Amino acid sequence: MHAPLSGVRILDLSAVVSGPMATGILADQGADVIKVETQGGDLTRRVGPIQGDMTTLFATINRGKRSIVLDLKQASAREILRELMVKADVLVENFRPGAMARLGFAYDQVKLWHPRLVYLSISGFGQTGPYSGYRVYDPVIQAVSGFADAHPDPETQEPKLLQTLMCDKITALTAAQAITSALHGRQVTGEGCRIELSMLDAALSFLWPEALYNHSFLDHPPAPVPEFGARQKLWRCKDGWFAMIAPQDDEFAGICRVFGKPELMQDSRFANMMLRRDHIDAWRAVLEPIAAEQLVRPFVARLAAEGVPVGQVNFKADLVHDPQVRHNHSLIEADYPGLGRVRAPRAAAQFDHQPADPGRLAPHLGEHTRAILAELGRTAEEIESLLASGVAS
Repeated sequence: MHAPLSGVRILDLSAVVSGPMATGILADQGADVIKVETQGGDLTRRVGPIQGDMTTLFATINRGKRSIVLDLKQASAREILRELMVKADVLVENFRPGAMARLGFAYDQVKLWHPRLVYLSISGFGQTGPYSGYRVYDPVIQAVSGFADAHPDPETQEPKLLQTLMCDKITALTAAQAITSALHGRQVTGEGCRIELSMLDAALSFLWPEALYNHSFLDHPPAPVPEFGARQKLWRCKDGWFAMIAPQDDEFAGICRVFGKPELMQDSRFANMMLRRDHIDAWRAVLEPIAAEQLVRPFVARLAAEGVPVGQVNFKADLVHDPQVRHNHSLIEADYPGLGRVRAPRAAAQFDHQPADPGRLAPHLGEHTRAILAELGRTAEEIESLLASGVAS
């Protein structure tokens, strides 16, 4: 079975989430990803539930890769890295700006001897500028990009951090798409390119369309409207919660029928989407006591049957039992030797004739160092010497 990115080799110098998740997506699509780690390994090997050098966070975003450990402070390790670059189609790095140049691998230098390389640099704020030297993790970008303000505390309206690595993962998705676009461009021109991607830019691009739509018209701005979703709240039942939204008239009519309140359809306050938005508290006040007396699963089914966009709230521990999740085979189990079974999502995008492969595991630290060095032509004696000197491990 031919995976879409079979034959593409990616040299992954990135760490934590944004870069590794991007290359993990591409590994799921068939790329041969070599993960270059330093002594001690990627930080995510120590974040979350852990057994040995493997956490579930690391395992989920690094499956299907090979790991080599190099001490890039040593010239011999940098020579090995150069050899790996020569054989790569893509390089991904998220060092702080200037670090690759100090190692001797700035894009302008590398391009001279590998013009076909697609070279992706991820940074927090950008390669230059007033914040470019800042050390960055996801919550910092949530703060600066507007994410924290776009998701305020519902009671106090104070800005609030999301309890997930949203900006890291948005950057990863953007990076994976940019890499495949650049590979297509190389097919046309024969030339590689450099891609610069900041987490700030990725987050702003993702957030802007609806969360900042009141800040788009500049010359003749209309009156501001409520932020999309600002008035949306979950609905509570006797035994759970559900989400429901009904911008279209027929959807609102379905709500009224299921709730047994057809008269709401004749109320002038709720005659169209804009009016229902402005008077959402009024119609929720009528319907919330009714929802509170219902069992969530059958009530959601009744609403769905009437064409209402609706879904039950799944608590994290219950996701594995959700009927649609089970039907989609969204979660797979991989058997890690010595660790037991590890559950994770399969690749979200499904390609014809490429079923999910639970045998593609995340690597232990330096698991493939010897094999990768052998591929570069090092003899067994040379490999042992490199390991003994700490150049590789």
